[in-house]
Amino acid sequence: PLFCYIIYKTGDMRVIQDRNAWTQVIDQCEQADFYHTYDYHQISKKTGESPILIQYEKGDAFIALPLLVRDIEGSTLKDATSVYGYAGPVGKNIGPDFKNEQFRKQLNEFLKDNQIVSVFSRLHPFITKQDAILRGIGKIVPHGNVVNIDLTQSLEQQKQQYNRRLRTYINKEAKEYDIIDGVQEKYVDEFIGTYCENMKRLHAKPNYFFGKQYFYKLLGSGRIHAELLVAQHKKSGDFAGGAIFTKNNGTVQYHLSGVKSEYFHLNPIKLLIDHVRKKCTEEGCVNFNLGGGLNGQDDDSLFYFKSGFSKDFRKFCTWQHIVDDTQYEKLLKQKEVQNATEINKNSCFFPLYRQDFTNKTEVSKINCLGDD
Repeated sequence: PLFCYIIYKTGDMRVIQDRNAWTQVIDQCEQADFYHTYDYHQISKKTGESPILIQYEKGDAFIALPLLVRDIEGSTLKDATSVYGYAGPVGKNIGPDFKNEQFRKQLNEFLKDNQIVSVFSRLHPFITKQDAILRGIGKIVPHGNVVNIDLTQSLEQQKQQYNRRLRTYINKEAKEYDIIDGVQEKYVDEFIGTYCENMKRLHAKPNYFFGKQYFYKLLGSGRIHAELLVAQHKKSGDFAGGAIFTKNNGTVQYHLSGVKSEYFHLNPIKLLIDHVRKKCTEEGCVNFNLGGGLNGQDDDSLFYFKSGFSKDFRKFCTWQHIVDDTQYEKLLKQKEVQNATEINKNSCFFPLYRQDFTNKTEVSKINCLGDD
């Protein structure tokens, strides 16, 4: 592990790696999602990454910031990133006028003491206090949009936002497929294989691929609240497709999905999303995040598919913070020498020293999503 402590404390800040302490902190935060949990960080971490939760408490103010800390190859330095999905800080009693000077000071002291050169985090489109917490700490960079279905509206109001073609397809799909609980081994394995085949077809980045245990642990965690729903073809009994959804603190997330190639023409994911929309509205949920386009873009076919359900768009942003400018510049110079190429400093990829310049065309497509 990168850190040998279980709980590290300095000033009003402590850094946690212990499961119970992590869980207690997140449970106190308003609007926390499964992306902030200990379980999801353990499931998501790659070799050489160490999950930590930074907690700050002063007076009534309470902040929790989860990160994955990792070594920078060829140096004694480190940097930090976020898990796949929508993370960033959460808190309690953080108003729009929250004064974050002490938090900013102690956070930077901790990062510098641990030789963490930069921090990158994808932010959560539905957590309202992240701007106030991060004010003046690096920069918040807006990217594409995500699509939300407002579950506080009536079912009929929600349905009215569907485009006409989508409504037609869902009616057809309801006659073709049964929706069943997919959390049984034969369906989970078939879903994993289907998801991976779909990602290969889309030439997705490596971070869109997960090992088998990722799916089993995700679905088995009592803290993540994930479910796999499967569309089963009525006539043949075949697995046609499936999707994993999560539900936490009133927010539903459309997490991962996969469809068998022979059922692309009548994509059952539309029916699964519609089913979850109705069920979660009745359960009193507030938002249903369908996410954005591939690699955060909102001008591709995936975003077009999702926007057929709703025009309630929310901005997706990332947080990019250079902690040590001197070391960051040194790493950039090393990268330039190793690759004998000029780094595009206007790129929104972050941190730039982790950018792969072996294929500039491919990099240009992914540089708004960060390094991993």
